Amino acid sequence: MNLFSHFRTCFPSDPARTFIEEADGTRLSYSELLERTGRLANLFLSWGVKPGDRIAVQVDKSVPALLVYLASLRAGAVYLPLNPSYTAAEVRYFLADSTPAAFICRPETEHEMRLIAEALGVPRVETLGTSGDGSLPPNWAAAPALFDEVERSDSDLAAILYTSGTTGRSKGAMLTHANLASNGMTLREAWRFTADDRLLHALPIFHTHGLFVATNTVLMAGSSMIFLPGFDAAEIIRLLPRATVMMGVPTFYTRLLARSDLTKELVRHIRLFVSGSAPLSAEAHREFQARTGHAILERYGMTETNMNSSNPYEGDRIAGSVGPPLPGVEIRIADPATGRPAPGEIGVIEIRGPNVFQGYWQMPEKTKAEFRDDGFFISGDLGRFDSRGYLHIVGREKDLIISGGLNVYPAEVEAVIEAVQGVGECAVIGVPHPDFGEAVLAVVTARPGARLDEAGILRALVDRLARYKQPKRIVIADELPRNAMGKIRKKDLREAFATSFS
Repeated sequence: MNLFSHFRTCFPSDPARTFIEEADGTRLSYSELLERTGRLANLFLSWGVKPGDRIAVQVDKSVPALLVYLASLRAGAVYLPLNPSYTAAEVRYFLADSTPAAFICRPETEHEMRLIAEALGVPRVETLGTSGDGSLPPNWAAAPALFDEVERSDSDLAAILYTSGTTGRSKGAMLTHANLASNGMTLREAWRFTADDRLLHALPIFHTHGLFVATNTVLMAGSSMIFLPGFDAAEIIRLLPRATVMMGVPTFYTRLLARSDLTKELVRHIRLFVSGSAPLSAEAHREFQARTGHAILERYGMTETNMNSSNPYEGDRIAGSVGPPLPGVEIRIADPATGRPAPGEIGVIEIRGPNVFQGYWQMPEKTKAEFRDDGFFISGDLGRFDSRGYLHIVGREKDLIISGGLNVYPAEVEAVIEAVQGVGECAVIGVPHPDFGEAVLAVVTARPGARLDEAGILRALVDRLARYKQPKRIVIADELPRNAMGKIRKKDLREAFATSFS
């Protein structure tokens, strides 16, 4: 079944109910959602877009941009969102690799992007701005509104999302209608979403978190959302009393904690705060609970798998844990070298379930290498299960530090450093060392008003970490480099400090 058809069965009985409310009060009802995506799906078909064709999109976040995603589903096309910060050279690679039937870009980049697209043989190039400008809206408004979803099977592709490519060539993760439908329904039940919920949505929509976790879950419940173009702490504070749920990345929560107007009274109508896409420090988790009375629900997902595990809606939400596997999802820990199961140990996280993607676009050998023979996907994340069955992520396999022949897991060291008074955030990396092979190096930021020094932090760690885990150097920085989803770019840090001990 077409994913949009799943959504339709969950729409509110009253089509006049709000689907999206913008910060200025502009509203889009569920009936308007159907009408506008129907017009756009008809327009796609008039361009010659066929089921399975890719529609690539590089635009800024807006309500019309979200409707392009939903109309692509209805038309049976494969939605391919691109980060607006990608350069022309990066876009050239993505268009060449995905061979889309259409490319929608921003009006301000049209000239450069059109030259690239036409050189690659992309049949159609249109533009869409955040204020209803661009070439797409006039033709969109003139198309017929009635549209029956194109039939799709469970294994047909709904979207391709490219991975960040921090370790090499970016890979297009192929996600099916069944992948996205199963995860949307699972999250609706796990997080108790209903038609009465109003989600505060400040996430990007080119990424799994804002596009699938947030939007799809809302649609599966017939809920509504307050739709912001991006994160603005003052706007979040203003709008929190009108919401029931907020999803964010850890940076959202640390920035809110820096404000004195984040209070229990402000968030008394909120029933759930969710954090993901990057690790939330245990210190931030505890401080947020003390300030607001809410324990943030952390969960674990990937571009290739959507959501895999979640702290419980009812029950203990353990700081530093991403909870048990979600219903229908299997997670096991394996030895990174042999692939053999390693229960009770730290190892590579492997995942199997209806949420797991089909493979990488036009990369059959890479796809084969990332799956075990029994269908488990090798995530590349390292983790362990505790005695209660909660999963703890200890880092990426590529971030593992081997110092003097001993394994050092960055997440463990980061948690200890972030508990030191005055430390805001911390990133632990391994850098070349003439004696140890790799040395542990920590880059830290200070809390507002705090003064840090390397010697003081090192003294605080003496009795808290084994000697081989203690950093050989601590760098105090104004900020940590991050990608668009708030993940710390450790690759950039490794490059910046590669010669620290040479």
